[in-house]
Amino acid sequence: MLYLVTTLHVIICFFLIIVVLLQSGKAADLAGAFGGMGSQTVFGPRGTATILSKATTIAAALFMITALVLVILDNNRAPTTGSILERRHEAQQQTKPAQKAPSPTKK
Repeated sequence: MLYLVTTLHVIICFFLIIVVLLQSGKAADLAGAFGGMGSQTVFGPRGTATILSKATTIAAALFMITALVLVILDNNRAPTTGSILERRHEAQQQTKPAQKAPSPTKK
């Protein structure tokens, strides 16, 4: 299940990248560079939503859903106790060799 969702997530990532790069900017003409509306419409240059903008919205929603599902699946897969810092401290204690106490020297 985890591999299926991961594969789907990667495919959605590539699709989202492609769809976003294919879209043109909202103010792609010269007037948009100087803050002008750039279009002859009453409400600005936006207009109606295109197929690319709808595909971007759907892909973004699917991306978020698959990301959440991956986090939930991974969290359920490896139950752990303690915080990350506690586990790191324990791992460092296990890898360090025991240090010998300095021997008292006679004066």
